Amino acid sequence: MMKTINYGIIGCGMMGQEHLRNIALLDGARVAAIFEPDEIMAAAAKAIVPDAMLHASIEDLLARDDLDCLLVASPNHCHVDALEQIAELNPLPLLMEKPLYTDPADLARVEAIAAVYPAPIWVAMEYRYMPPIQIFAQEVQRATGGVKMLTIREHRFPFLHKVGEWNRFNRNTGGTLVEKCCHFFDLMRLILGSDPVRITASAGQEVNHLEETHDGQVPDIWDSAYVIVDFANGARAMLELCMYAEGSRYQEEITAVGPNGKIEALVPGPGRFWPTHLGASPVPQVIVSPRNPKGPQAVDIPVDPRILEAGDHNGSTFYQHARFLDLVRNGGVPEVSILDGAWAVRMGLAAQNAASTHAVIARF
Repeated sequence: MMKTINYGIIGCGMMGQEHLRNIALLDGARVAAIFEPDEIMAAAAKAIVPDAMLHASIEDLLARDDLDCLLVASPNHCHVDALEQIAELNPLPLLMEKPLYTDPADLARVEAIAAVYPAPIWVAMEYRYMPPIQIFAQEVQRATGGVKMLTIREHRFPFLHKVGEWNRFNRNTGGTLVEKCCHFFDLMRLILGSDPVRITASAGQEVNHLEETHDGQVPDIWDSAYVIVDFANGARAMLELCMYAEGSRYQEEITAVGPNGKIEALVPGPGRFWPTHLGASPVPQVIVSPRNPKGPQAVDIPVDPRILEAGDHNGSTFYQHARFLDLVRNGGVPEVSILDGAWAVRMGLAAQNAASTHAVIARF
């Protein structure tokens, strides 16, 4: 019989609960232990997985000897501290939510741990696992003949409410271009197969959260940006972010163009935010447009409704967990490494710096 893999979860707020629902869909996996300091979030997590044990501290959870792997889904600024505790007390195979870190000074701490950590660390860049983006990445070289221009556009709803509104402040998140956009910088490197050499950006807080105060402080998190990145292989990439565009037909639109043609991936946002008066939310698509008279060829990429209901990321959290679970069972190398996670943060921090200083950043 297949051994059941026991997960220990550190942090069960909104994203942590999405992980719980997706792990429940996996064969031969269960959440055995949870640490969540907020009572309301802990109760919500317990309702999703009644058989899991709630622990009073990270140390108590890590003291267990029946866990097979760990997941960290705590607020961004807590990730490195949790990583250090895990490395010291129980260094099991680990799925670490993005961003890997938020403060530039913490990169050295992460690298020191990664150099001696005895098990795989997989950084949870789940946008890689959205079905239309996976097909896009598989077909991009054939469709384009080599990408020269890559554009990623995300038009979406504002940041959601989280415990203590921690996600309203740069000091906790690393800034929007780290918290939100590390996914897109990761996709740029993945799709282009190259590392960045220059970044410039224009960004700011234009609409969202301006009337809010939390403990007497007004949020400083940005809600819109343009970022332009030059890569070592000569390709260019651009990110367009707008977080006051709820109701957009597609949340993510990714386009790559090369000498042979163009390929696009169109990804709708979470179904729970789609306006009900417009009927069913759109189906994800991949569109290939060759440079010949054939014209564009569009393919629908539907996702199992059960998987869609388990989260807000077009099924990617489930598919990521399926790959991570295979790694825990059978060994191997994480598909998203510490290096990948670090590059995504370095690019986000460089973009934050570029927008703040009106500069072109060429050192990461």
